[in-house]
Amino acid sequence: MSLAKNKVIQNTAFQHKPEQKVGSGVMCSALIVAAPHSGSGKTTVTAALARYHRDQGRKVTVFKVGPDFIDPMILRQASGELVYQLDLWLVGEQGCRALLYRAAMESDLILIEGVMGLFDGTPSSADLAKYFNIPVLGVIDAKAMAQTFAAVTFGLAKFCEDLPFSGVIANRVNTERHAELLSVSLPKAFRFYGRIPKDETITLPERHLGLVQAQELSDIDVQLDKAASHIANTGLTELPAQVEFFTQEADIDEGYAQEKTIEGALAGTRIIIIRDSAFSFIYAANIAFLTQAGAELIYCSALVDAHLPDGDILYIPGGYPELYAKQLMNNVTFLSDIRAFSTSKKPIVAECGGMLYLLDQLTDMEGQQFSMVGLMPGKATMQKKLAAIGSQWVSLPSFTENIAEGSADNIMRGHSFHYSCADIELEPSCQTTHHPSERAGEFVYQHNNILASYMHWYLPSNPSLSLRIFDKARYL
Repeated sequence: MSLAKNKVIQNTAFQHKPEQKVGSGVMCSALIVAAPHSGSGKTTVTAALARYHRDQGRKVTVFKVGPDFIDPMILRQASGELVYQLDLWLVGEQGCRALLYRAAMESDLILIEGVMGLFDGTPSSADLAKYFNIPVLGVIDAKAMAQTFAAVTFGLAKFCEDLPFSGVIANRVNTERHAELLSVSLPKAFRFYGRIPKDETITLPERHLGLVQAQELSDIDVQLDKAASHIANTGLTELPAQVEFFTQEADIDEGYAQEKTIEGALAGTRIIIIRDSAFSFIYAANIAFLTQAGAELIYCSALVDAHLPDGDILYIPGGYPELYAKQLMNNVTFLSDIRAFSTSKKPIVAECGGMLYLLDQLTDMEGQQFSMVGLMPGKATMQKKLAAIGSQWVSLPSFTENIAEGSADNIMRGHSFHYSCADIELEPSCQTTHHPSERAGEFVYQHNNILASYMHWYLPSNPSLSLRIFDKARYL
């Protein structure tokens, strides 16, 4: 297939971008950090950039393309600011515009870490770059490259028509001579920003769901400071080009209407959220949504707290319960409190790892079996290979009464990513659908007052539906 034909195929989606009047928006320096493939060093470079510019006294807002939970923890530690998802499908075009416009008004620099390879996914990081005209910085792992570095750069920059491209940085390159070989191979049209050396002190450890969580790394700030020191030796010390970010009249009207719907809707509702090293995979936007709705959020730990706090609804997000299964099993008073909470007919919302916690048994990757809460009949087993991944949507039948089948008001968006397989002895209430393939996805279970699935819900994707899920009155 020729390059020209590839150009036609790319970016067939999201062609409803509204016309913008130049000069009517807000200007802010911005950059998308992307790569040819996962594992190239996007997170390290983005975090290093965020920490470097933060240390210069600048306010840096960082976003993550796609539904990843772990990278944003690292990026938040680097920038000192909450990290929200930025995805044209999950968040929506209007949602992305609003997030970027607000960030541009408040920030000196917007950094966006891409997902997978630059052109991977529907939508991809390249789609986002084109939609908002944000220049791309290519991060290329060049440790075993010479002139091929130029070919990879050319592919990143030219595979897709009209892609705003800032230049490339060579990662894991230890000598100036190697960097010179890479630099002179590049056509003059492409800027070479320099190199980041291979440095074990800044290498972020990984496990089966991605990078290790920031709170698990005792020396994370030392790593980030060292990574930022490498930026000081590159051309990335300067702020990147400014981009004009816009808002639409329709966006303002829709945002106002949504605020009116959400504001105070959950006032008087106490939502208990388990948040610790075992359960931490929750969108920052979900927390913001529940807070805006007026809910009182009460955090606790299934690992160290002896008792569950008082509340109306229990929200158990995903995470790594398999890594802490013994500690979870041995916290018997906390397990007993969750069972009592369920017996009192109070609702429990559980996602992925949170659902595994509610099962009878969890088997870790070493084959050890652990008893869990036992509120949902079934067992889960961890495996070495990926079990499921992808963006998904679902219609939740018991929460969408009086809404026409197929209506957008019926749909919750989110994603799944897990290495476990669950054998749950319940009839599922519905099943998710993958985007964009439309193949069948995860089962959703509604058992007594429990709503559980491998799917992670992105609550702002359907505010009215999310409010019904967390409306304690529905369960009484």
